[in-house]
Amino acid sequence: MTVQWMRRHSGKKSWKADACRWLVSGRNVWMTLSLYALLCGCGLSVSQAQEAPVAQLLPSTEAASGTDAAEQSGDQQATGTITGTVEDSLGAVAAGATVRLTSEAQPAGQEVQSGDNGQFSFAHIPSGPFHLQISSTGFVSQEVSGLLRPGEFYIVPRIMLAVSGGASEMRVNLSPVDVAQEQIKEQEKQRVFGIIPNFYVTYDPNPAPLNARQKFHLAWKSTTDPVTFLGVGFLAGLEQAGDDFSGYGQGFQGYMKRYEAGYVDVSVGTFIGSAVLPSLLKQDPRYFYRGTGSTRSRIGYGLANGIMCKGDNKHWQPNYSVIAGAFATGGISYLYYPPSDRGLGLLVQNSLIRVAESSIAGIFQEFVIRRFTTRAPHLRAPDHDQP
Repeated sequence: MTVQWMRRHSGKKSWKADACRWLVSGRNVWMTLSLYALLCGCGLSVSQAQEAPVAQLLPSTEAASGTDAAEQSGDQQATGTITGTVEDSLGAVAAGATVRLTSEAQPAGQEVQSGDNGQFSFAHIPSGPFHLQISSTGFVSQEVSGLLRPGEFYIVPRIMLAVSGGASEMRVNLSPVDVAQEQIKEQEKQRVFGIIPNFYVTYDPNPAPLNARQKFHLAWKSTTDPVTFLGVGFLAGLEQAGDDFSGYGQGFQGYMKRYEAGYVDVSVGTFIGSAVLPSLLKQDPRYFYRGTGSTRSRIGYGLANGIMCKGDNKHWQPNYSVIAGAFATGGISYLYYPPSDRGLGLLVQNSLIRVAESSIAGIFQEFVIRRFTTRAPHLRAPDHDQP
């Protein structure tokens, strides 16, 4: 999300406050706050931050002999989810269809029935080949096979199930809206160091586009996360210590004014740049992790994040949401920041800086953040085009 933290002011400021404002940028403010913790020693040392998460994400002999937490993380990465929806030939959902799953790891199999919405799901399934049998009264049973990769959210492709006598058929699939909803649920589990939200990044090689409701849901989820409130309070403390926005004064009243202004910055910036404008302009507010290709191509891909984005049509286009959102949010901030911290030149300058911050955040996402993000899935080569 585009968040408005970096502003230039007169007077001497704490280098930590300036560094923190710069790091807290991009589409997800709190993913980059973790980098500040690494640099300033506010939590983990660099060596600890590298050893613990990597031991959970990458299998090794030492990690295997470690704690139960490491074993549990390995188990999560080795399993996946299989899901789909059962419909009749007219497109209506079919409740009560029996779906049986068997695999090499579970030869005895397990069985579920489609719910009232026609959906079925198998969670924590060991990776490897699997076999599905779908049946329902009056329909001829048919089978489908697939390969589940570690950490994959497998959506059953379209399958026809003919009614006895060949008069009708059954479809097993998910609508694009349902696929996007399931992918959002997985994104909401992504946290840097298991704490800091990293909701605005998709590691899926071909994610479904979001509708307007889902874009607003992500914005609401991000701005109301408890870590967001704590992070704003932490930054307000840094600003008060450095006497930033001196027009607010000091003491508890000054701190609360800085806190309120900071939280309004986060909320307004997120909703305008990641919900309102993306909904109107049909653009996707997320960062599409690439993870493949040469270092130079990935750097260029990350830097393009500030000026290019994917549309809901899955085609790359100018990132009007971030660019216009930066200027709009800066203009709104005039309503509550001290007069001494306003000015047309400063507005233009800081708006351009916010766009640049999105590009820098893309570099962090591409090369750093994923290593420390829990519940980030294993990747396959993306099948979408590159900007």
